[in-house]
This record gives sequence, structure tokens and C-alpha cells, in this order.
Amino acid sequence: MRQCLGSPFWNVQGTGRRMNRNAARKIVSRQELVEAVRAAQAAGRTVVHCHGCFDIVHPGHVRYLEFARRQGDVLLVSLTGDAQVGKGDQRPYIPEELRAENLAALEVVDLVYINPDPTACNLLNDVRPDIYVKGHEYEHSSDAGFLAERRVVEGYGGRVLFSSGDVVFSSSRLLESLDRDSTLETERLNLLCRRHGIDRTSVEEFLGRFAGLNVLVVGDIIMDRYVLCDATELASESPMMSLSRLEEHLYVGGAGIVARHAAGLGARTYLLSTAARDGLSGLARTTLEQERVECHLMSCRPRLPEKTRYLVETTKLFRVEDAQIHPLDSVSQRQAVIWAQGIADHLDAVIFCDFGYGGITRGLLEDLRKVLDPSRVVMAADASGPRGLLLDFQDATVLCPTERELRAALHDFQSGLSNVAWNAMNRTRARHMLVTLGKKGVVAFDRQSQDTGDPHWQGRLRSEYLPSLADHVVDAFGCGDALLAAAALTMAAGGSLMQAAYVGSAAAALESARLGNVPLDADSLRRWLRGRIEMVPSQASGAAASDEPVSARMSLSPDSEPVR
Repeated sequence: MRQCLGSPFWNVQGTGRRMNRNAARKIVSRQELVEAVRAAQAAGRTVVHCHGCFDIVHPGHVRYLEFARRQGDVLLVSLTGDAQVGKGDQRPYIPEELRAENLAALEVVDLVYINPDPTACNLLNDVRPDIYVKGHEYEHSSDAGFLAERRVVEGYGGRVLFSSGDVVFSSSRLLESLDRDSTLETERLNLLCRRHGIDRTSVEEFLGRFAGLNVLVVGDIIMDRYVLCDATELASESPMMSLSRLEEHLYVGGAGIVARHAAGLGARTYLLSTAARDGLSGLARTTLEQERVECHLMSCRPRLPEKTRYLVETTKLFRVEDAQIHPLDSVSQRQAVIWAQGIADHLDAVIFCDFGYGGITRGLLEDLRKVLDPSRVVMAADASGPRGLLLDFQDATVLCPTERELRAALHDFQSGLSNVAWNAMNRTRARHMLVTLGKKGVVAFDRQSQDTGDPHWQGRLRSEYLPSLADHVVDAFGCGDALLAAAALTMAAGGSLMQAAYVGSAAAALESARLGNVPLDADSLRRWLRGRIEMVPSQASGAAASDEPVSARMSLSPDSEPVR
């Protein structure tokens, strides 16, 4: 935090906001927290600890904290970090930085700490407060996390108390009744970008590295036909809509558009797919080669899959699918693997696009795994339709399904999204997952944290919600393909999961503003990103809020009250 001389407020580093100086001093690091608690206890003070999410601080929270403060001399409040809040796909609603500020602004609170762990067990073991206060609803709770916390506290001789709970509110129910606030969404996005190093400089670096990447796309080419119509009147012979055909457009879609996106963003792109000896296959090959996609198309199907959408203006009325499942034969599969082996050493990323028409089979995946090294190459995958092989993409770097595709793959439409994601990632050993929620945005799941050996992470995932970046949607079809391509390239360029999620979401937003399957290009994406408010570089980090130890700032002498 940076001190503003002559002002009672401090700038909060990286956010552009100001907060009260006393409140800013209360938000501490782990080391500062432990030192402050030890100093307080050495001075004969009783330290009380509260822990929770505090997504919306409501009257129930205030009375809970006031009750806790009356039990001792120093009140420490720790809050669950964003990545560990398990209250829904889009929770927390308030980012951890703002939640910490809300708590620090309360007079009864002395210290605030953002806890990076899924439970308070490790923190309680380090801090060892005299009293741990929970809401009255935990008094007879069998929640495993709370029981573990209780064992820690009682194990070192501390006490667990339960507040009276005379006023009860549910943050979840309050949030369900609120409309989304655009100002808060903007603030939330700003904080997410600052937290994950997402700004114009970093994004420009990733886009610049795309040109040095070699990418292989594997999957079915699909011809997407848009028939633009005018709705004239009801038909005379029956009560149905009568359409007048105006024009039509034909696009190379499926794995073809993913390859076109990758090439348009600058990567040297290869496409491994199936085709037929017909005019549409020839058109697809010509289009792809003109856009610098190097193709290996196996002529092993009678015709390319085709999807026709009928639209009035930009509204899709219905879709007609003309496609057959035609799995690879043994000869085509062997030829495909030989071709892939010839370029394997040069690849930085492989993107699998399974649309269920037979271009990707379990046998092909098993053979490709023998020539493609998932420890060296970014492996991204998506599977669409009821016949998709999402769970067969073993050891993937990132899976990018929609929520419906994910649930359909596991036949689980009841469990929470985090639980479904964990089951899929556990079965595939995938390191990351980006689950798209349509117009709501995307949820990123990370299982690498489970490799730390911390028992608290067993069966858990880190997750973070990224709201949609689309301001104006013309055509949502194809957004997932754009996200898949851009996210895979970002990770291959050295980006983190959230950086990939952001660039992928930006690509999806840009694609949604266009009608039809139009390939991305790096220059258009750059221009679009430059217009984003959250892309403004954060201010240079200032000095720490104070060089004075926290224990001294709290004025914890036996004859004085703590600063609150």
C-alpha cells in the first residue's frame, strides 16, 4: 500500500482506490499476524479468532463479530480466499481484497487476514488464538472442516465458543435476490486482472509469442451453413412461419475453425482431420491452405458433416444437421499417426476438437499419446455432443467443455459444478479445466495445488470465476472454439491458467460480436483488448504501508485499548 502524505486515506496497491489509514493497517500478512498475536498474548491479552467467507457483511455478521469482540481483547478475523470459496460457481460475489477492506473498516475488528487454505486448520495451528468463535449453526455440526478446526483448537488448549445468533441472515439468499451491479463487476474484474498479472503489457507479450508457436489441431471438419431469411407471414396451408430465403454463407467450422483461429492469431498451424472426395472437402482444403493451415486430410468418409442454421436477422430459428458418424479405419489411423510423428518434435501445443463424428477415436488417442509428450506439449481438448470423448483425453493440460458437456460426460446433472469438475479431472488426470457457462462467463479449475502434499487439498480444487467479457453478442455460436484456441496458445506461450482464461474469454467476446464462423486475427484481438478498462497497467507498487511492526501499531500495552 502507498501512503498519501497529508491525507487520512491510503491508496490500495493496484486497485486505484483509497481506504481509511487505520483500516488499511489492519490487513496483515501471515508473519505479521503471528507476531501480533504473540505480542498480544505476551502482554496478557486474550485473542479471539473468527473465520468465514464474509461475502456480504450483513447484520448477522456484525452481531457475530460484536459477540466475539466481547469475549476478549483482540479480535482477529480471517476470511477464505477467493479460490477456496465453495458456495457456488460464481461465488464469492465480492473479491477477497474488497471483503478484507469491509472487515477492516469495522471498529470491532483489530486484524484481518486473507487465508489461502481451504480451511482454517493450518492458520489456527500457527496463530493459536485463545478463543475460536463460530456461528451457532456449527454447535451441533458434523461438517468435516469445522470438526478438524475444533480438534486443532482444543488440541493446543484453546476454547471454541458459539455465538448467540439472535439475528440470522443467509449471504447466499441475499445474493440470489440481488441483480448484478455493473460497477461491482468492473471492480471485480480489475482486481482479478491485478491479482493474476493481466494487463496490456503481459497480454501483448503473449500475443507476440503466438507467432513462434507450432500447433496441431485434431478433429472433425464441419461445414457450417447460415441461411439468412426474411419472415414474411404465416403460411396459408397451416399455422407455421413462412420464410423467404435472402442469402446464405458457408463456413469451414469444427476443428477447421479452431485451426483457422490459431493460424489467424499467428501460430504455425497443422490440421489432422477427415474428409471426402467431394466439392465441399475441396472447398475446405482450399480455404484452410489459403489461411496458412497445413492439412493432413484423410479421405475416408462419404461426405463432410454439415450443419445448416436458418436465421431471421441475427436470430437463429432452427438448425438442420446432415452428418454421419464415420470412425477412422485402421489404415487411415496408422497414416495419421505416422504424419503426426513427423511433426511431433516441433509442436508446442495440440488441440483436440471432438464433435463425435468419428474423426477422433479411442484408438487414435492411444496411438497419438505414444508420439506426443504431454509433459512437453500443451494438450488442450474439448468434446461436443452426446458422443464426445471428453473423459478419454488423459493427462490433458486443460479441458475446455461447457457445463452441459461436462455434466453429460459424467451423467451428473445434480452435483455442484466443483464436484463434477473434480470427478472429471480425477478420471482424466487433467491439470486444469475451463468450464464455460454461456453468457455468465467461465470457471477455471486448477488441480496442480493438490500435488503439494497438503492433506487439506485432497479431493479439492482451486477455482476462480471470470465473468463474460462480451458487451454485445451478435452470434454466440463458435465462442467456445475461439476460447479453446486462444487459451491453448496462451498456455503454450507461457501464460498461467487465469491469463489463458482471460485471453480465451476475450477471443470469445470478439467472436460473439460477429455473425458466422469468422476466424480471429491477432491485430483485431489487440485492438479489442486495448479498449478494455481493466487492461490499463496498474500503478507502480509503492512502499509498504508502514515499516512499524504490527504489534506496535496495535498499541498493546496492558494499560491501553487496542486500536480498532
